[in-house]
Amino acid sequence: MLSFIAAAFFLLITPGPGVLSVAGAGAAFGFRAGLPYMAGVVLGTLTVIAAVTTGLAAFLFSYPPLRTVLLAASAAYLLYLAYRIATSNVGVAIKEAARPLGFMNGIALQVINPKAYAVMTTLFSGFAFYPESTLVESAIKAVIFMTMSLPVHILWLWAGATVKRLALSPKAARTVNVVMALSMLAVVALALWP
Repeated sequence: MLSFIAAAFFLLITPGPGVLSVAGAGAAFGFRAGLPYMAGVVLGTLTVIAAVTTGLAAFLFSYPPLRTVLLAASAAYLLYLAYRIATSNVGVAIKEAARPLGFMNGIALQVINPKAYAVMTTLFSGFAFYPESTLVESAIKAVIFMTMSLPVHILWLWAGATVKRLALSPKAARTVNVVMALSMLAVVALALWP
C-alpha cells in the first residue's frame, strides 16, 4: 500500500492537464471563481476511476474508430479550455470579465483527459495489496487517491490565484495566462505522443 501511496503522490504533483488547468483557472479568474472548476476536476477524476476500475474505459478504447473520435474530441475540448484560459480578461478592462470555467467544464476535462486514464490505469491495475477482493482494494485506492487529490488541487488553484493577486500589468498577466494554457497543451501533446 505504501508503494501505491508514493506513486499516487508523485503522479498527482506532476503537472498534467487537470492541475495545470486548475492553476490556469486560478490565474485567469481567481481562487473563489476557480473553486467550482476545481471541484468538477476532482469529481471528474472519480468518474475516470470508475471507468477504469469497471473496465468501461478498456472496452471503449478497444474499438479503434471510437478511440479516434474520443481522441479528436479530447483534443478539441482541451484546445477550447486552453483558449478560455489564455484569453481571459486581465487587469482593468472596459468589457465585462469572462465567465469562469465552472463545474461542468472541470468534469468534462477529466472525462476526456488522456493523462487521467493513463494514470488511473497504472495506479488501479498495479500496486496490488488486497488480493482477497479487487473491489475492496479499488475502493481503498480511490479513497486514498481522492484524499490526496483534493489538497493538491487546492494548492494548484491557490498558486494560480496568487499569480492573479500579484497585480501584474495586463501584458504580464496575459503572458501568464498564455503560458498556463500552452503548458497544459504541451503536457497533453507529450501524453499523446506515440
